[in-house]
Amino acid sequence: MNNLFSLLGIEAWKPVLTALALPPVPFLLLILVGARMILPRRGLGWLFVLIGVAGIWLSTCAGMGQLLTRMVLHPPPALSQDAIAGLKAEVKAHQPLTIVVLGGGRDAFAPEYGQSSLRARSLERLRYGVWLARQTGASLGFSGGTGWGNGSGPTEAEVAEHIAARDYGVTLKWLENASRDTRENALRTVALLKQAGVTRAVIVTHGWHMPRALRLFEAAAGGKIEFVAAPMGLATITQGGAVDWLPSAEGFERVRMALREGLARLAGD
Repeated sequence: MNNLFSLLGIEAWKPVLTALALPPVPFLLLILVGARMILPRRGLGWLFVLIGVAGIWLSTCAGMGQLLTRMVLHPPPALSQDAIAGLKAEVKAHQPLTIVVLGGGRDAFAPEYGQSSLRARSLERLRYGVWLARQTGASLGFSGGTGWGNGSGPTEAEVAEHIAARDYGVTLKWLENASRDTRENALRTVALLKQAGVTRAVIVTHGWHMPRALRLFEAAAGGKIEFVAAPMGLATITQGGAVDWLPSAEGFERVRMALREGLARLAGD
């Protein structure tokens, strides 16, 4: 799909096309079509309206977000304490191991700080990457450019470098700051790792993002680098019972993320 966008010269339209394909837009269109059909075909028109309303409702429920994440994305489990101890042993044995944190977005300018900042998703990943680096002693790097939407200001990796040093007292060993999406994260990061002689790397990103990210990194490496999945953000958002099927902002976000990852997988991205 990326190749098709490049061929047509509409790569910058990826965020727009993705937004149009995700809820609530398709369901709103279905409601409009149903409303138009009510007069000539009353039964079918009302069916379209009801499906659209039900789709909007379900797309805002934490229960649906959890169900889609589990059934469609199959995120891997978190690193166990034994696995972390194994990584620490590798570092002590001077094996070439590094931790790769994947960016999840940045604000070109955050007024409260008077400068650029990472968005919540990126901050969560960076925090876990820093924690994991301290637990294992492995070097830490960050992959993220400016994305497709806004090319102004410092890159995401540069912002992460500043935050890691200022807030955590950690120096990032390397930065990949030219990528605009997960595929480019993989291609550009793998090139850096190969150049550095790294043969094993730990990937840090959200659980719902990990399956696609891991697949793209493995494809880019061509078997030359072994990757370890270190997913985070795995805590359940459901509370149990009827409340899981009531609309919520977090439920809406989880449903959209699951569907977005599923669409990206179908598109071969």
